[in-house]
Amino acid sequence: MPAEKKTMIIVAGPTAVGKTAVVIQLAKHFGTSVISADSRQCYKELNIGVARPSVQELAAVQHYFIASHSIHDEISAAGFEQYALQKAAELFRQNDKVIMVGGTGLYIKAFCEGLDMIPAVDPAIREQIISNYNSKGLTWLQKQVQQKDPAFYESGEIQNPQRMMRALEVMEGTGQSVLTFRRGEKAHRDFHIVKIGLELPKEELQQRIHTRVDQMMQAGQLEEVKRLVPYKHFNALQTVGYKELFAYLEGTIPLEKAIEQMKINTRQYAKRQMTWFKKDGEMKWFAPSQVDEIIRFIDLV
Repeated sequence: MPAEKKTMIIVAGPTAVGKTAVVIQLAKHFGTSVISADSRQCYKELNIGVARPSVQELAAVQHYFIASHSIHDEISAAGFEQYALQKAAELFRQNDKVIMVGGTGLYIKAFCEGLDMIPAVDPAIREQIISNYNSKGLTWLQKQVQQKDPAFYESGEIQNPQRMMRALEVMEGTGQSVLTFRRGEKAHRDFHIVKIGLELPKEELQQRIHTRVDQMMQAGQLEEVKRLVPYKHFNALQTVGYKELFAYLEGTIPLEKAIEQMKINTRQYAKRQMTWFKKDGEMKWFAPSQVDEIIRFIDLV
């Protein structure tokens, strides 16, 4: 089939909005498979805390980039771009439509538009930055970026520690601001891209987040984190749902405080996700209950 007939349906949105349930219905309707665009569900060691789809959900529809890598692997947006483009090409041989789902905005952006070519940086630099951030906190990181890469500091990313650590890493490794490597043009893709955003009223999403955290704890999230204590310094584990429980296990905070912090940090993460996706003018927004409307929209584009 000609390449112009192929369509990648991207379903994005904040954590806990209900992306998995929607995508399974879409995949069944279109008879296709799903590529995950989640920077944490790809790790086989992480399950409960990253809300990996259930065994039943994974059995219902073929998913890729779920439990496909180890926390010992170095995964990046560039690596995801290569993986997803190759997997999409394979899937397009059998299907006119393929679905991508996730909340990692940078991964989706890399897949759709390509990434800037930033030179490789010594991993030891990143490890030292992560170590300092973990011990000294966000304020330290912001001050470092302000001093060493004031141009990036002015870009409005100062509440995103991952982006700031990346900026600091590039500056220390190359002597240049990460902004100097950003290109203005998007990569060409030989397939159509349809972007679907899922959203809920703020109060409803927050309640879903609180319920999910409680369910994670009941499902054994603390036991999962205990098994990962030897690897708590890994980049894959610098994430909500793990770092708070590591703090509890270290005796820094009580369990109740750790759970409350998980809820707060997840809410803040969801807010950052929505800020990112709302900047994308190509995103068409729906409630997760509007599956029929989503299908009709996809059929029309």
